Amino acid sequence: MSPGIGLMKRRLPTEKEAIPVAIAGIVQKYGVAAHQIKTLETKYDDDAGDWYVALGFMEKRAIVKMDSVQGTITEIREI
Repeated sequence: MSPGIGLMKRRLPTEKEAIPVAIAGIVQKYGVAAHQIKTLETKYDDDAGDWYVALGFMEKRAIVKMDSVQGTITEIREI
């Protein structure tokens, strides 16, 4: 039996740790330089334990969903 999300240590506990991971995902997927990316908004879902970071770059915008326990990007969706 594994512990629930509330008992596990999170690898992305704060917004400060989540934003660089999201930026790295955009750089890798779209080949954009990191200095061209702006953070638009961040939200944390307490129930699921996920970070959502909205980023803007060039003429595009994307939402990066990350699992705070695993410390991984689960979805990048362009809006």
